[in-house]
Amino acid sequence: MDTMQPRKLIAEAVGTFMLVFLAVGAAVFGISAMIGADKAGPGNGVVGVALAFGLVLLGIAYAFGPISGAHVNPAVTLAMVVGRRMPVGEGIAYWIAQLVGAIAAGGLLKLFVSSFGVTDYTGGLGTNSYDNGAIDLAGAFVLEAVLTAAFVLVILLVTERVAAPGFAGIAIGLALTTVHLVGIPLTGTSVNPARSIGPALFEGGTALEQVWLFIAAPLVGALIAVVAWKLTRTVSPEDERFVAGAERE
Repeated sequence: MDTMQPRKLIAEAVGTFMLVFLAVGAAVFGISAMIGADKAGPGNGVVGVALAFGLVLLGIAYAFGPISGAHVNPAVTLAMVVGRRMPVGEGIAYWIAQLVGAIAAGGLLKLFVSSFGVTDYTGGLGTNSYDNGAIDLAGAFVLEAVLTAAFVLVILLVTERVAAPGFAGIAIGLALTTVHLVGIPLTGTSVNPARSIGPALFEGGTALEQVWLFIAAPLVGALIAVVAWKLTRTVSPEDERFVAGAERE
C-alpha cells in the first residue's frame, strides 16, 4: 500500500477546497461594484476573478504539487489516468477527495451569503450556466471542452520529465487565468467538474439542472488533451516506460 496515499488525498481535498472557496469566492464576494454598504466602486471584474483562479492554482501547485501533483480537478486526474501516468484506483480516490473539498467550499460560500450578511454578486453562488443569453448549450459544450483541452494539455506537457519542473506552476497558473478570461463572460468558466459541482449543489435550481454539461464537457476536453499530448510530447518511448513505472511506485 502507498504510504503516501492519505497525504495525497488530503492534499487534493484541501487544494480543491482552496481553489473553489478562494477563486469562486473572488467572484461571489466581489465580481461587480462593491465598496461599503451603500457606495458604488470597482469590483474584481472578469480580469480580477481570472487572476484569482490563476494565482490560487499557482500557490496550490507549489504547495501541494510535491505531495499529490496538485490536480485539484477531476479532468486533470482523468487525463493522468488515461495517459497512464497514474493508476485507475488512485485516480478514483483523487476524484472523491476533490469532490469532498469542492463540496465543503461550496457549503462555506453558501453559509457566507445566507447567514453572514454577505452579498452574492454573481447572483448564483458563482455557478456555471448555458442558455444564459451569452451562449447556447452546444456552444457551451464546445467552449468548455476546448478550454479544458488547452488547459490540461499545458499541464501534461509542462509536467513531463524533460520539462523544467521549477516553472510548471507558473505555466499552469497562467493557463488557468487565460481560459477564465475567455470563458467567464460566456459560461462562468468551469474546466473543472469539482469546481462546478460544489457551488451547484448549494445553489440548486437551474444551476443544478445544468451542471451535467460542466461535468461532461471538461472530461471530454481532458480526453482531447491526452490525444494532443501524445502527438506533441517530446518524451521518448523509453522515457515513457520509465515515467510510467516511476509514477506507479
